[in-house]
Amino acid sequence: MKPLFIVLEGIDGSGTSTQAALLKDYFIKRGDRAIVSPEPSEGIIGKLLRQALQNKKTLNQDGQKFDEQMAYLFAADRHYHLYNNIDGVFKSIEQDNTYVITPRYYFSSLAYNCNTQQEFEFVSNLNKKFPNPALVIYLDIPVDVALIRISDRVVKDVYENAHKLLQVKQNYQTIFDNYDGLLLKIDGTKDKDKINQIIINFIKSKINN
Repeated sequence: MKPLFIVLEGIDGSGTSTQAALLKDYFIKRGDRAIVSPEPSEGIIGKLLRQALQNKKTLNQDGQKFDEQMAYLFAADRHYHLYNNIDGVFKSIEQDNTYVITPRYYFSSLAYNCNTQQEFEFVSNLNKKFPNPALVIYLDIPVDVALIRISDRVVKDVYENAHKLLQVKQNYQTIFDNYDGLLLKIDGTKDKDKINQIIINFIKSKINN
């Protein structure tokens, strides 16, 4: 069976990177090829996005204009991430026979770059041609837990504050209440190894793999 494109989502501090690494290790231990390929990508636009996430002044914009520019940039970087011929998602799956595990995908753009219905429609249109992954894993944690987890980060991005994360969490709830693809919601406050086992069990039971 062709390897899968699996996405992990959640607010900052939810553990998406940790669970992506654990899931990659699971696939490798059972004899498959797997990589973690996060967004932003390592491409040119992805590097600009990483700079902007640390300092809004990188784009010389504040507020709504900043979120609009970020949405445009994330969509462009996402296209590169999916379709580039070096390490793109579909090249990795179809030619390299490799599972691709991605912390953050277009769901993050909808969650982080939207504050109104009009903005949601705008970002949705930017991302409407991107395919759904085989599986989305949403790690749900309270904002106060997230803030504790990220409190010791030396470098914080511009979205890592209580006000923003509350909005993002609400947006995720709306997104996944209306999502019709394969979705696994997990209490992200559980022990990381328990979460990993929940994910593995779900893949075994829901995907013929």
